[in-house]
Amino acid sequence: MLSLCAVAFATVACHPTHHAVEEEGRFRVTTPLRSDAEMTKEYVAQVRAIQHIEVRALEKGYLQTVFVDEGQSVAAGGRMFQILPVVYQAEVAKAKAEADISQIEYENTKLLADKNVVSPNELSLVNAKYQKAKAEVALATTHKALTEMRAPFSGVVGRFHVRQGSLVAEGDLLTTLSDNRTAWVYFNVSETEYLKYKARAEGDAPRSIELVMADGQVFDQPGKVETIEADFNNVTGNIAFRAAFPNPKGLLRHGSTGKVRMKVPIARALLVPQKATFDVLDKKFVFVVDDKGVVRSRPITVSAELPHVFVVESGLGEQDRILVEGLRKVRDGRTVAVDFEAPSEVFAHLDVPAE
Repeated sequence: MLSLCAVAFATVACHPTHHAVEEEGRFRVTTPLRSDAEMTKEYVAQVRAIQHIEVRALEKGYLQTVFVDEGQSVAAGGRMFQILPVVYQAEVAKAKAEADISQIEYENTKLLADKNVVSPNELSLVNAKYQKAKAEVALATTHKALTEMRAPFSGVVGRFHVRQGSLVAEGDLLTTLSDNRTAWVYFNVSETEYLKYKARAEGDAPRSIELVMADGQVFDQPGKVETIEADFNNVTGNIAFRAAFPNPKGLLRHGSTGKVRMKVPIARALLVPQKATFDVLDKKFVFVVDDKGVVRSRPITVSAELPHVFVVESGLGEQDRILVEGLRKVRDGRTVAVDFEAPSEVFAHLDVPAE
């Protein structure tokens, strides 16, 4: 019995089990796919009207009439507010009367100057008083005109900060006015992404972008990046991009929020299915199968994530065979039987969940 056990032990020791193909089925393998890809990036965005101003009182007095309502559209030049103009009308009348007196005085002095009764210097002095009086008329008329406030451009009226009959002082805020025909959408981009964007943008036409509104719906008008701010934020390390979106229906309003979706092309990316990877702590791994069918785990560096796909930056080559299924059924160093499947076929069925 002891001799038989010794022979059996020697036989097992001379034939390590990890060199034998375990008969538990065959596993599919493929190779990474080298192809151009497109990645969609999202950025938190703030919507601003192309023109947004505060409408303030230009003169003091009682607010006599309000011609618009909150949220109402007003055309350029349309009346918005009227401050009680009685005092200013009286100032215009007073200035005109003084101008009439100065005119009569000037005309009488001119007749005397023509007959050499008064000196030319005296005529010039009277003429200066007359011109000053006319300027006072123009000034009083301007003050009176400023009691009526009109829209400087077509837009939407904001919230009222005063009501009809209120006593307002010069400079008091009455409301706001927004031109929403075009919406400016601001979003922040990191310095790395900014440099990549500038490198791609050299000589290329501006790429259209999407705006996802607060309810998750995609805005029905595409936008384009128009400009980039001059400075990076020293605290966040980001720089602000500004995109313009046509807003013919006025759906976008000043101050609303959303997300900008920008498609970023990736030339000759090395792609692997997400289901072919697994995580160990904070690193990603794949199982690489060599020519003898031996499975080895290998760490990879992922540079981007696409739907069902990872873009591999390092760790794999185009000829490496990777395990596509059965990742939970194998272990490092195991020898398996495999069936190779072309990467085009594998990538065409990536909606199938991993085993």
